[in-house]
Amino acid sequence: MKITVGRVAHFNAAHRLYRPDWDEARNREVFGKCSLTNYHGHNYEMKIEVTGSVDPETGYVIDLKVLSDLIEHKVTDRLDHRNLNLDVPEFANLNPTAEHISALIWNILRRELPDHLDLKVILYETPRNYAICTGP
Repeated sequence: MKITVGRVAHFNAAHRLYRPDWDEARNREVFGKCSLTNYHGHNYEMKIEVTGSVDPETGYVIDLKVLSDLIEHKVTDRLDHRNLNLDVPEFANLNPTAEHISALIWNILRRELPDHLDLKVILYETPRNYAICTGP
C-alpha cells in the first residue's frame, strides 16, 4: 500500500520574467507586468508530497521532521528573500517561472530522498496560480 505525506512551507522572492534576446516591447507583450525591469515579488507557498510504503518499524513513509529540515536547509534557505534572477545560479539563463522554480525544488529534494520514495512539488505563486512538478 502506498501512502502520501506532505509538508507545507513558504518563501518570499523577487523575479522578473523576460528573455534577453527579445526587446522590451516583446517581453511586455508576452510576460506583461511580470517583465517590469525593477522586478516584482511573490509569497510562494510550496506543498511537498512524498509517497511510498510505510516502514513497518517506524510507521513512517518519511519522518516529517527530516522532510521539514530538508525543505528548510536545501530550499527555503536558498530561495527566501532572494532575487531569483540575480541570486540563484540556475536562473542566470533560465526564466524563473513557477514551472521552472517547481522543477528546481523537485531536483534539489529528489537528490536528498531515497529512490523508493516518489516526490511531488506543488508551488503556489499566488493563491490562484500554481505549478506541479512530479519529475522528469
